[in-house]
Amino acid sequence: MITGIQATDPIAGAAQAAGGQAMGKDAFMKLLVNQIRNQDPMAPTDNQQFIAQLAQFSSLEQMQTMNENIVGLAVLQQNNALLEQLTSSSALIGQQVTWADATTGVERSGVVSSVKIVDGLAVLRVGAEDVPLATVVQVDEPAPPPVGDADANTGTNTGTNAGTNNDEAADGGDNGEG
Repeated sequence: MITGIQATDPIAGAAQAAGGQAMGKDAFMKLLVNQIRNQDPMAPTDNQQFIAQLAQFSSLEQMQTMNENIVGLAVLQQNNALLEQLTSSSALIGQQVTWADATTGVERSGVVSSVKIVDGLAVLRVGAEDVPLATVVQVDEPAPPPVGDADANTGTNTGTNAGTNNDEAADGGDNGEG
């Protein structure tokens, strides 16, 4: 019987331990340990082969770590891009924008009241409508308020405060003068 061919063999069993998936570093180490444990004492495996396998294992581990770092970097860049979109489009709040309607192609305009991210894209809230930032064709200064509307901060107070809080003086005083 040739070792390593049957599924019940420890070496083949360790290789199949991953359940048909790509071998990870744990399965690789189990395979290496089983290979050492079950080698033929009359014809041991060459030391150079073990060194080569350990070098492959080290290389595999470094590549997995590098892959995890690259995935983390990609996620970070995606989050930064979303934050950049939100930050730059928030400068449009209170501004008059003109956009091309996606269905009709007609240009419409209004004042931006808020910004949100929907499916990775900045969307402006103009009146009761959500407007994708990509459809904006022009940004203007905000429209001045109509002449009839008085701003609460610029209005004048014409009321007077004529009341006094001098009850003792009205009663003739009770301060020892008699």
